[in-house]
Amino acid sequence: MERFFNNAGPIKPELHYHLDLLHRIDWAEVSQLIREERYFVLHAPRQTGKTSTLLAIMKTLNASGHYACAYANIEGAQAARGDETKGIPAACDALVNAINLYVGTPELVQWYAANKATIAPQHLLTQVLQQWAQLSSKPTVLLLDEVDALVGDTLISLLRQIRAGYAQRPEHFPQSIILC
Repeated sequence: MERFFNNAGPIKPELHYHLDLLHRIDWAEVSQLIREERYFVLHAPRQTGKTSTLLAIMKTLNASGHYACAYANIEGAQAARGDETKGIPAACDALVNAINLYVGTPELVQWYAANKATIAPQHLLTQVLQQWAQLSSKPTVLLLDEVDALVGDTLISLLRQIRAGYAQRPEHFPQSIILC
């Protein structure tokens, strides 16, 4: 198929004209922040290639063999608005699915199915991320997309739960998290 310009969703390098996604950001700085176990935000205007860039970062980190990296889009949790009792489980559902999809962690899927109903939403995200980090033989890196779609208590809970696990990284919590 002949390449074409894409204006809908992430680019596929084999199908779409594009600029090298890691050259559009300061990859040396981003990779340094990941090595330094930092949590940070990748911010840019809408429709500028943030999702495509996150996917390229994930592919590069996983190909390096040094990290277990997963990209998760949690936009579906936005429908819960400020109701964290619905928003956080929705975000965790997307997260567990993405981790299994990109890293292949069926043990996490099984753990989540067995324990999801017994963990309060105020602790669910922290527990999911701890479990993933502990199951992984490599440091984990999480690329969390559409965080800016969350509002109210759902957003506050997500950020607080990430903060709650920060001191346990990298053995028991993701080494680095990029919010977008």
